[in-house]
Amino acid sequence: MLFLMFHLNKDRYVLDVEQIEEVLPCIAVKAIPGTPHGVAGAINYHGRPVPLIDLSLLALGRPCEEVMSTRTILVRYPSAQGEPRLLGLLAERATEILARDLDDFGPSGIDAGTPAYLGPVLADEQGLIQLVQVDALLPAEIRDALFQQIEAVA
Repeated sequence: MLFLMFHLNKDRYVLDVEQIEEVLPCIAVKAIPGTPHGVAGAINYHGRPVPLIDLSLLALGRPCEEVMSTRTILVRYPSAQGEPRLLGLLAERATEILARDLDDFGPSGIDAGTPAYLGPVLADEQGLIQLVQVDALLPAEIRDALFQQIEAVA
């Protein structure tokens, strides 16, 4: 399998490329007041609004740095109706592809209190890499409210 690697501070994380629609440079973000923690706002993707989650803001409480390696990653996110919706993820240092088997990842050993989106880990010579589970990024009530709010702005 292929994974797109990104960083939160010095730690490395990956996304399954099968869930990725497109990787873009940083693009203009429309802030939307009243959105949940971690939501940067919405972006215009081919004429339609797409909610944007700032992964650094969500996980670390600080926004992503706007540097050359920061990317907007469009992922296919499951909706309440069953068909996937586009969700934008803002991630730092998202420039490397990793080829590994999913079976190479194992439990982190820390489950209590960790966010649901943090999946198993993989060890390499540089340390641990953690899989981010896209479908668990947002609780259902926030997901539904967020997509409704974004559509209302359109």
